[in-house]
Amino acid sequence: MNYKDFLNKDSTANRISWVDQVKGLTIFLVVYGHNFPFNEKYIYSFHMPLFIMMAGFFHPTVSNWDSLKKRVTTILVPYFLWSFILFAIWFFITSKYGDNLQYNLSPLNNFIGIFYSQGGRDYMDWGIPMWFLPALFMTFLIFHGLRKIKNNILFYCLLTLIPIGGFVYSRLTNINLPWSITIAMVALVFYAFGFYAFPKINAVTKKASIVLAIILGVIHFSLNYYNVKIDMYRAIYGNEFFFTVNGILGSLFVLFFFKAFPVFRFLAFIGKFSLTILALQLLALTFIKAILLYGLGQSDFNFSEWERFFYAILQIIIMIPVFFIINKYLPILNGGFKKI
Repeated sequence: MNYKDFLNKDSTANRISWVDQVKGLTIFLVVYGHNFPFNEKYIYSFHMPLFIMMAGFFHPTVSNWDSLKKRVTTILVPYFLWSFILFAIWFFITSKYGDNLQYNLSPLNNFIGIFYSQGGRDYMDWGIPMWFLPALFMTFLIFHGLRKIKNNILFYCLLTLIPIGGFVYSRLTNINLPWSITIAMVALVFYAFGFYAFPKINAVTKKASIVLAIILGVIHFSLNYYNVKIDMYRAIYGNEFFFTVNGILGSLFVLFFFKAFPVFRFLAFIGKFSLTILALQLLALTFIKAILLYGLGQSDFNFSEWERFFYAILQIIIMIPVFFIINKYLPILNGGFKKI
């Protein structure tokens, strides 16, 4: 299957396995990273840029009304459906237990947070990780608009200036804009890179992929020490140059590794349900804590490092039955069409 066929096919029968495996690893790193592991700084240096870059792989070759409607269906519709579901669970159940009792959070603000999709725990306590979907849609929308520009000079000027504008905004103020618009401006770097680089990445041989993975991995790991812990949700980039370069290098390291060794089939499976995992990961952890508290009498949730890793795996395992239910009966919650 060639590159254009890959981009233009809706059917999951025509997916590239190693890309799904990378998606699977990336969503696992999202889950694991939210458990505050010791290597959190390293994970955050590239896992969101990698997710955004892979979204760029799938950007349509033609920017038209149909491609826009498809992204509304695959990103925004699931976002709002999941957000209302998660808010209802939070309002009626989880907000009344555990740490939530001491915060006295406003239900109205959290309801507003569904539509604003920013503002931290005060507005998105029902599901902070969901911020990523509107931000990703805004990134798509920006690139979608830029691709309509016929003048190449203007196109590349805007492609350069828009991310710079996002960086500048984050330095001038910490006011959160709706749908993480300024974060989407920064994400444009990785999204556009993914769109233009994918044909070249996909053409690299296995031997070259191994060599590139080693070289890029060493450079990326070394550069990681020269920047702060990244948090794109809060527009914390540290040194913008190191953030951008390290995000690209770390992403390429993972991509070339999996292109050379596409043998992690379970990751490909969970990669197809990354949207569902994004939505349910915190509920799965809450369920685990409830079992520990009410079933085993454990009230200390300051987990050891191995527990954080183990529970990240367990969170995903718990969700597997939900994958099959959603895939069969409610595929709209996972992007609009059946994946298996």
